[in-house]
Amino acid sequence: MSVKKFEFPKSVKDEMTGEIKRYFHEERGEELGDLAALLILEFISDKLGAHFYNLGVQDASRFMSQKLEDIFELEKK
Repeated sequence: MSVKKFEFPKSVKDEMTGEIKRYFHEERGEELGDLAALLILEFISDKLGAHFYNLGVQDASRFMSQKLEDIFELEKK
């Protein structure tokens, strides 16, 4: 099974690269250009994104399992 790359709309990608540039400026005193910020975003997305995605899937699974248990509490005795 191949892993699908995360695809972001341009507006979201622009916002995220802006956040990366802001972080580097505020926390590290470094000025990043658009290309450098985009390359960092692509690295994070490609190499780390699946880990964050999987955490979200696990959280959703736990939430849904709890809700399913709540439904069974409605059974009449």
